[in-house]
Amino acid sequence: MTRFIFITGGVVSSLGKGLASAALGSLLQARGYKVRLRKLDPYLNVDPGTMSPYQHGEVYVTDDGAETDLDLGHYERFTGVASRKSDNVTSGRIYQQIITKERRGDYLGGTVQVIPHVTDAIKEFALAEQDDCDFILCEVGGTIGDIESLPFLEAIRQLGNDLGDNAIFIHLTLVPYIASAGELKTKPTQHSVKELRGIGIQPHILMCRSEHEIPASDRRKIALFCNVREEAVIPALDVASIYEVPLRYHEQGLDTQVLKAFRIDDAPPPDLSAWQNVVKRVKEPEGEVTIAVVGKYTGLKDAYKSLQEALVHGGIANNVQVNIEWFDSEIFESEDAVVHLENVHGILVPGGFGNRGAEGKIAAATFARTRLVPYFGICFGMQLAVIEAARNLAGVPNASSTEFGPCPDPVVGLMTEWTHEGATETRSETSDMGGTLRLGAYPAVLQGNSQVGGIYGSTSISERHRHRYEVNINYKDRLEQAGLLFSGMSPDGRLPEIVENPDHPWFIGVQFHPELKSKPFDPHPLFVSFIRAAVEQSRLV
Repeated sequence: MTRFIFITGGVVSSLGKGLASAALGSLLQARGYKVRLRKLDPYLNVDPGTMSPYQHGEVYVTDDGAETDLDLGHYERFTGVASRKSDNVTSGRIYQQIITKERRGDYLGGTVQVIPHVTDAIKEFALAEQDDCDFILCEVGGTIGDIESLPFLEAIRQLGNDLGDNAIFIHLTLVPYIASAGELKTKPTQHSVKELRGIGIQPHILMCRSEHEIPASDRRKIALFCNVREEAVIPALDVASIYEVPLRYHEQGLDTQVLKAFRIDDAPPPDLSAWQNVVKRVKEPEGEVTIAVVGKYTGLKDAYKSLQEALVHGGIANNVQVNIEWFDSEIFESEDAVVHLENVHGILVPGGFGNRGAEGKIAAATFARTRLVPYFGICFGMQLAVIEAARNLAGVPNASSTEFGPCPDPVVGLMTEWTHEGATETRSETSDMGGTLRLGAYPAVLQGNSQVGGIYGSTSISERHRHRYEVNINYKDRLEQAGLLFSGMSPDGRLPEIVENPDHPWFIGVQFHPELKSKPFDPHPLFVSFIRAAVEQSRLV
């Protein structure tokens, strides 16, 4: 029978529950077990798709087209198990399903209540699609004490009773250091566990986040007051790289204590060689490169979490340290890009929505093209690179995107605007924003003699998308005559997926998001190649 591990957090948010869950999943996987990870989010949005990146960070997209929490990216990067739509649920989605059923009359006139209807729906989600997994790890978002998370906590409490010995609870808390007193304080952890026990959940294991070593005396104190075994109080200390986390947690006995809680005494030792190799490459690089990321949401690095990690993965593959310089693209609309980009070894323009900062991204693409600096355009970054080429190479000075408003030369637009005899897609004040994007994995066909064909080593690929606008196929011939190669297309030949500049050392734009499939032990080939090109550039500077 599948065993369930429920992970909760207390004291403050942003302690790293997602990373802790991913690391534990990787440790169990390293022992030969089949794992799956899930996220229960208490907020009322149906999904994070319509939320500002500044509100919730990156929106992570799965192969089956779900817009999910960024923690699912951690899960995939650490375990290699592809996440699905069924691995992330929110209060909004739960309530939406229940209200839809109520309106249909499915409850036969009965009163619809949080218990049992909401909690049953949460339990049904947690137990679905077990796929013969040995362990399913369910992370509950939010912090103990939050009113919105109470239905989820009640649901996992019930599951603890339903599953008996096949379920355990792990609670992640903060042990802060008070500098003026020179002491670590255990009281926040004690109160957090008290709150958790007050709603009927007794944690089996405590993970204590701290910037300082937690003395044995403090661990004994926490164990005594929180009613857990002393060896089940696991220090979760800060590390230089997130890829050290599985190794450090194993040293502290996390996976051992989990197996002990399940009374499993015949588990094989973990094979951590892949993680040891990754950490060695991170800590002992043979060089370094600087990559400029010219984006719209650079004030919050979590808005580009997968992108940031994919660049690190490219560095691991090339055994170099990748230094990222974050630039708000708006600065290039009023300043010369040369001032900021002169000494970088590569320029990456990521995805985004809306016209704010778009001209600054185009200026960055112009700099990369004319100065022969490696350029990587992703989604919006590809579209703007095409607009830049149309304006400056193909003689289309008014080239733009209909995303910014009506324009005489819509080099980028909604597919319906240039495939159905001029028909346009409009949005009324009452129409939904959610679910209108091209989402999930789609195939593409590559030219065999192209640069990307060599990078992938294949002419057939599948990548994840998240966008609404497309490069207008009607401008393809004109752009190719000007020197821009459309080296990747949708199988029906209607949608450009990849463009490259054959006269440039490394100038590639992709309509999809390759960062979503990159992993530390399996870096995405485009990022490996991009960082390799940056290394070559660093030798020229």
